[in-house]
Amino acid sequence: MEDEALSRMSLTEVSGAIAKRKVSSLEVVRNNVAQLDKHGSSLNCLARLFTENVLKDAKKADQELASGNSRGRLHGVPLTHKDMFYRAGQITACGSKICENYFPETTATVLLNLEREGALDLGRLNMVEFAYGLTGHNEITGDVRNPWNPEYIPGGSSSGPAAAVASFLSYGSLGSDTGGSIRFPASCCGLVGMKPTYGRVSRFGAMPLSFSLDHIGPLTRIIGDCALLTEIISGSDPNDSTSASRPKGDYLKELEAGIRGLKIGVPTTYASGDSGFLEPVHPEVMREMEKSLAVFQAAGAEIVPLALPDSFKICNDLANIIAGSESSSAHANW
Repeated sequence: MEDEALSRMSLTEVSGAIAKRKVSSLEVVRNNVAQLDKHGSSLNCLARLFTENVLKDAKKADQELASGNSRGRLHGVPLTHKDMFYRAGQITACGSKICENYFPETTATVLLNLEREGALDLGRLNMVEFAYGLTGHNEITGDVRNPWNPEYIPGGSSSGPAAAVASFLSYGSLGSDTGGSIRFPASCCGLVGMKPTYGRVSRFGAMPLSFSLDHIGPLTRIIGDCALLTEIISGSDPNDSTSASRPKGDYLKELEAGIRGLKIGVPTTYASGDSGFLEPVHPEVMREMEKSLAVFQAAGAEIVPLALPDSFKICNDLANIIAGSESSSAHANW
């Protein structure tokens, strides 16, 4: 298979190709490593690769398939993630010089969940230092560049994952979202970014920023890939007391139902009549949002204008106070 065609497959496509033995896991991994080596530096999205380990894992995955055994829906698929998810024995630097030699003793639950479905851990991607910032700027590792235009920001703090996935250097990636760190980079780079409901995904083994506000979620190129990753990483975890014990759905299958009859709320004003909610939005952004809403409406969704409570005006200020105090506690050692 041609290298470019292989790189441009979606996550679900490449996992299906490996499962049907149209392509080997080793071929996919070698191509992914080559693409990251070739293009990763121009975007400054790559922190480090676990090349030696992942090549061994890919060979093992192919041997298992040849024997008729599959570990799951991501069997043999390489993934790269934000440099804040702990892997026992592997450096997790969190975009900081302080942690450049930090070797965690535990592995993040979300990584173990991916492993159970057969995913391979290919490496880590650059991020804003300690996940605190929305631009992608990092004085230590350097700024990650937007693959659509290197003069533009990729968004942060999950800047590396967004740039890598958007430029076909990663089939999908996990990031974190405390105040927009998945959603904003996804918006800047034209991706699907998911901030799951609080408690749906375990945060054990992920660098903390704000215990009350941290979420773990995927960045992908298409919605189906996002649904698959969200389903796989979701679930209760005895190591995270905030994780929910509610059963998770079959998110990928639920996409088949479509969105006809779904109500989509669009905040436009405040309950007091203050119309300032959308005033800071650039006209071009408004036009694109309206185009998006028209697509949803054409697919059968009902668009419902919302008037937000006036208390929402101070939500950002409150979130900054919470994040500031909790991050000071989480990083008190330094």
